[in-house]
Amino acid sequence: MKTPTQTNAIDFDSAKLQRLGLGQPSLRPRRPATLTELRQQLSQQLQTSLEPERILSLFFREIQRLVPLDALQYRHAASDLRLEFGHRGHHSVSYTLSHEGEHLGELVLRRNQRLIEEELNQLEALLVTLLYPMRNALLYRAATRSALRDPLTETGNRVAMDQTLQREIDMARRHLHPLSLLMLDIDHFKKINDTHGHAAGDSVLRAVAGAIKHQLRNVDMVFRFGGEEFLILLSNTGREAARMVGERLRQAAQAQDYWVEGTRIELTVSLGCSTLLAAESAESLLRRADNALYVAKREGRNRLAMAG
Repeated sequence: MKTPTQTNAIDFDSAKLQRLGLGQPSLRPRRPATLTELRQQLSQQLQTSLEPERILSLFFREIQRLVPLDALQYRHAASDLRLEFGHRGHHSVSYTLSHEGEHLGELVLRRNQRLIEEELNQLEALLVTLLYPMRNALLYRAATRSALRDPLTETGNRVAMDQTLQREIDMARRHLHPLSLLMLDIDHFKKINDTHGHAAGDSVLRAVAGAIKHQLRNVDMVFRFGGEEFLILLSNTGREAARMVGERLRQAAQAQDYWVEGTRIELTVSLGCSTLLAAESAESLLRRADNALYVAKREGRNRLAMAG
């Protein structure tokens, strides 16, 4: 655990946390505690969850019984994890968390008044209780994500898609936000495999997946739906905005350079788009996107078709 240094404000992207509906922790005053009492309580409480959001929320709430703070920010790039609790403060102290050489993320604590030496010492003593719970939570998160990812393209797999789609539909209805789907298919992919081999086909799949992800926001999600098909879930995105995203993806995939043993492969994609209707099921939303994709391919490929 490195020595803290005062830093300027740092902006972390908390869009994913907001999209998941995880609110800020309660900041109501609680009974002050001694350092020894708080360390013992945290050592027990933080072991009760494997969710990083829950662990950090609890930690942030409890340490304020000893050292008042205005905000906590956490980032673990390898897990694509960025979390923020509380309100921004003018002064901050930063820590790099590690255990036996294993990187466990960066933590930034903020408040409007500068932290004094005694408070820094207390925080460092309390941070020790965070190491094992966060290590276990990150290991669990990595295992879970591995089970939900397609190893070739590093996109979500069908299991992840099934779990995510209904949740996003429910959230869109609860917050009265639009939701759109793009179904993307690589044109004449079988010809690439037959002509250049499956290794070349795998390389093309990885490249297309990378081109898709590069064009999307953090809150958008990509899943490998089938052999050469991808599904893109666009949160808070209506029909016309989804059309623009789909056209951007089509152009990006076509502009990508695909080389196999010195030969450039000409590649295009076709897309179908559907936007969630009132009371529509996940199955219907998928079916309409798939039907629109069929229309795009029937009409000559390398185009986007919108579901009716």
